Amino acid sequence: MIYLDYAATTPICEEALDVFQKLSIEMYGNASSLHDAGGKAKHILEYCRGKIAAIIGGETDGIYFTSGGTESNFLGIQSLLNGLPKTKRHFITTAMEHQSIHNCAAFLHNHGFDVTIIKPNEYGLITEEILAAHIRPDTGLVSIQHANSETGIIQPIKHLSSFLHNRKILLHCDAVQTFGKLPINTEEMGVDALSVSSHKIHGPKGVGAVYIRPDVNWKPVYPDTAHENGFRAGTVNVPGIGAFTAAAELIASEMEKQISHNQMLRQYFLEQIRIRSLPVTLAADGANTECLPHIIGCFFGSFEGQYVMLECNRNNICISTGSACSAGYHGPSETMKALRKTEQEALQFIRISFGRNTTTEQLDMLLHTFTALLEQRKGEYHIDRRIKAHGRQ
Repeated sequence: MIYLDYAATTPICEEALDVFQKLSIEMYGNASSLHDAGGKAKHILEYCRGKIAAIIGGETDGIYFTSGGTESNFLGIQSLLNGLPKTKRHFITTAMEHQSIHNCAAFLHNHGFDVTIIKPNEYGLITEEILAAHIRPDTGLVSIQHANSETGIIQPIKHLSSFLHNRKILLHCDAVQTFGKLPINTEEMGVDALSVSSHKIHGPKGVGAVYIRPDVNWKPVYPDTAHENGFRAGTVNVPGIGAFTAAAELIASEMEKQISHNQMLRQYFLEQIRIRSLPVTLAADGANTECLPHIIGCFFGSFEGQYVMLECNRNNICISTGSACSAGYHGPSETMKALRKTEQEALQFIRISFGRNTTTEQLDMLLHTFTALLEQRKGEYHIDRRIKAHGRQ
């Protein structure tokens, strides 16, 4: 099988798996227990807290471990809003966020918060001007992703954080797609909170973390919670956190090399698209935006993305039509709508994402599948006609 869906999830690396197994056998104590077994587990937990903090340029006591990126987003945003004065109940986020942020925004709206969803400019970027048009005296928190999971578009977080802080507004950043893929320094970025996840960097699933600057006030979503300094309920997953930390340390040490490798793969893929005259166009305007090199969000002309994905799967190649968390939804994604793509364009969207094991030979197999699709005209149809046939004019 050729796996080209690393933006959705990654296989666990041997280093992380070894740590998980060892800690599961030897450090099985509850980190909150007062006996020696609990003390050993707590020591591992605090060691991992310090390592993750160092990787993102933060302070150790600002790290709170969670069950993954989605929970990190939920708890991070709600805890920050809970810590703000009652006069600051306006929350802003963007139309391009991960589904977990959209779900959180809906929850907040239903619980009395005023929520504003802002759209990017024509290049997919959030600017000062866009923020300025929507912030109000009661705006307390803004959440903006570091990079989009479908297009790879990177937001100017450092620039935006300065703008917001001058107006005493907090900034949360979903960095699940960029953690381990780009250098992250929370101090330089100026974020107040940051969400990361393990399974995107060859760590185990079910583990993540939130970083909240220690000088930022927050209140727990679940009152009287004992674990993670009151941030999250439930026995802490020490083996999973240890494995997450091992994966994070490894990917951080290889980051520069992997970025270069991804850039080479991206250039190779795009050049081969041109040489083969394939009707593939990028969703992001590379001349005006900076994108993650390992994510290629594109449109395959004349073919619905779902069909291309299934044809690739038939040839033992895994690609995506967008975020895995929205896989059950077959309409245009919120990101495509935010980028002002037509429904016809959006239905043609596919995502290819590279990882540490991706090779040019694997991309050749994908390109061969694309070429065969085009030459055979297999499954081709006019999407406009299909839309009308389903009554979605």
